[in-house]
Amino acid sequence: MNRRKFLQSTATLGSGLGLALAAPALIARAATKELLVAEPVHGTGYLPMYIAMANGYFAESDIVVKIVTIETGGGHTNAVLSGQAFAFIGGPEHNAFAKAKGAELRAVVHCVDRGNVYLCAAKGHDPKDMNWPAYFKGKAIAVGPYGGTPNSIMRYLLGKWQLDAKRDVTLIEVPNSAVPAAVRAGQAVIGNTTEPMVTQGVRQNLWSEPFFNVPKELGPYAYSTINVRLDSIQKEPEVVRGFVKGMVKGLKFLYANPSEAAEIAKKQFPTMALEDLKATLDRSFKDQMWSKDGLISKEAWATGSAVVREAGILKTDVKYEEIIDMSFVESVRASL
Repeated sequence: MNRRKFLQSTATLGSGLGLALAAPALIARAATKELLVAEPVHGTGYLPMYIAMANGYFAESDIVVKIVTIETGGGHTNAVLSGQAFAFIGGPEHNAFAKAKGAELRAVVHCVDRGNVYLCAAKGHDPKDMNWPAYFKGKAIAVGPYGGTPNSIMRYLLGKWQLDAKRDVTLIEVPNSAVPAAVRAGQAVIGNTTEPMVTQGVRQNLWSEPFFNVPKELGPYAYSTINVRLDSIQKEPEVVRGFVKGMVKGLKFLYANPSEAAEIAKKQFPTMALEDLKATLDRSFKDQMWSKDGLISKEAWATGSAVVREAGILKTDVKYEEIIDMSFVESVRASL
């Protein structure tokens, strides 16, 4: 299926689509490989990849990267499994889900190393203490689609608090970008969301600052990795290596040049108020959101695995080596 048909069919399914193209100057380099990367939402969490696109890091390996946003729980994964996309951004638990069904995917480089989720309460519904079981019971929570990592984290937390996701709360499962709208409409009083929606909601007086900070509470987490088919690794290792190299350079640039990274973010999010963008990036840096070197630690996967196992979404224990391949990151880091 060509890209035109893919985008049309995805739109028909109701998925939110967004394309970000590499700059014309990069295309002029006559790159030999065009790669489509599926993301579950267009957000600042994926800034390292946008940086790599803008700075020509992928083009150094004769690669042009384009992105498509698919806001369904498993749509981004399916795009890769079907061969319509080269890679998807998401937790490696999606690789574990696919493995349980006989497919082979591998996470090849890290991006977001914290659970990029915050819990915000609609004005007038802020918790008075940290008795979370009592606070959450009976409330409606707006959260991303079932199968997506934010949804899994919500179910994991509810399980920790001995609350049943079906009987004790009401989960309003909507596209990630629609969480603020669900709270604004009164469908839910708690929003499970991420930046830039957190800051925008604060600015719009929809909710106060997050009352529960998942990045701090859960620590290192394989939240958003870049995942490809095992077939791609076996048949096109140099392409995979070139992509990984671009991502690692994007991560390093982000931390070394936060002001320049913010300028790139402005171009990716032109409609976002500058003060919102600054607050968003400040929060992300403070919470150590991004990986610094592209490596996915075993600790990070242990947390990710615990979330989906305890949430009842992953039924079997999947080992680190079965779904994560750090050989490209290690090779790239040795050469940089």
